[in-house]
Amino acid sequence: MYKLRLTLSIIKILIALIILTPIIGRSTVTPADNLEKIRRYTRMIEFDYIQWTLDAFYLKYSQSALSLTRYIPAGNQSNLVRQHLDLIRQMEQVKADIERIYADPKITDKASASAGLLQRQRALIEKDRQLAPMAEAVLQQQLSKVLADMNLSLVGQPVPPPLYHVTPLPVALIVSPRNIIRQEANISLLPNLTLDEIVALEQSLESNLNVSALVVNIGGVGVYPTMVMSTTDLSWLTEVIAHEWTHNFLTLRPLGINYDTSHQLRTMNETAATIAGKEIGLEILKLYYPDKVPPPPPPTTPQPRTDRPPSTPQPPAFDFRKEMNITRVTADELLAAGKIDEAEQYMEERRKLFWENGYQIRRLNQAYFAFHGAYADTPGGAAGKDPVGPAVRALRSQSASLSEFLERISWMTSFEQLLRAIDSSQPLTDLH
Repeated sequence: MYKLRLTLSIIKILIALIILTPIIGRSTVTPADNLEKIRRYTRMIEFDYIQWTLDAFYLKYSQSALSLTRYIPAGNQSNLVRQHLDLIRQMEQVKADIERIYADPKITDKASASAGLLQRQRALIEKDRQLAPMAEAVLQQQLSKVLADMNLSLVGQPVPPPLYHVTPLPVALIVSPRNIIRQEANISLLPNLTLDEIVALEQSLESNLNVSALVVNIGGVGVYPTMVMSTTDLSWLTEVIAHEWTHNFLTLRPLGINYDTSHQLRTMNETAATIAGKEIGLEILKLYYPDKVPPPPPPTTPQPRTDRPPSTPQPPAFDFRKEMNITRVTADELLAAGKIDEAEQYMEERRKLFWENGYQIRRLNQAYFAFHGAYADTPGGAAGKDPVGPAVRALRSQSASLSEFLERISWMTSFEQLLRAIDSSQPLTDLH
């Protein structure tokens, strides 16, 4: 019976890998000739998804063969995940302590001063090498259970089976035209590029191809197994593994297959995956880590009336999403009027405003909005007046469950289908 279960598990993984193979390395919507112009600058530093996927799949196959979670008592599985995240926290702290020693000019014998920390770092890395695969297996199993509970499974098994791996992530080169905010390329680059190499690449593309370019960090990639960044934040982790699984789910259906067809479909994909990631991630926390469930927002209570004169009004707190939305809308208007230089100068001035208010944005340009504007699960922000995000949110609000929402949107192949599916009595402008 054990061999039969193992064989079926491996067969399911193999089938999912074969089905999902077309998405491996998918990283651009640029027409071929434009893509080749861009890739002249990136070809030698592009991330190798094929090799990574083969390595990750072999790792997951090995874990499946060992049936790691079968030997962990159910009551200890969540604690194992907590231990793993705490181990990552310890490794980050030790690394920071070592770097502090080597940066301190007062410490002359840095090797001796850091010897104990280096020994501890090696011990932590070895312990994590043993613990990380089990933590991933536990979270995959927990995600599978929640997906089944939410009717996102076939005969009790999510398709594809959840598989993820924590790994150094590639960075994404985003390219947009200067005269309009539109993602024309999204090319994955090596994760170990230095900032000066990144800046040089951006400047070369912009000066030679007259485009807007930006290299951005990402938190996950929806290949199979999915790629996830290392973190100590359990809430973020559960959301991201659910988000990337949703991309794999959509890739088996028309919406995901047509991800690269238009910016509307890309935004539909990303917004739907973000909505699902948040809802599924929250359910994982509720079921397995209830102490990590974020508290509800405090109720707004009306202030009692008083005859005293009003106090000096305090300046309103800086609202990032509101200010970013204003920036996107204004930039769109300037670009639509053909004022490209003015739009770019305006975005740089706004970047300085964000910086002064604690948001360390390195560059704010057309490529920035082309990337971040696709994640429109929350009103406002970098999407500006794009109606796609509000329409996706409307479909979710008009669906009885997350499974119904995903089933409806996953079979769509155009934004027009989405508009026809939602209640047209509610204007999209009311949903921002």
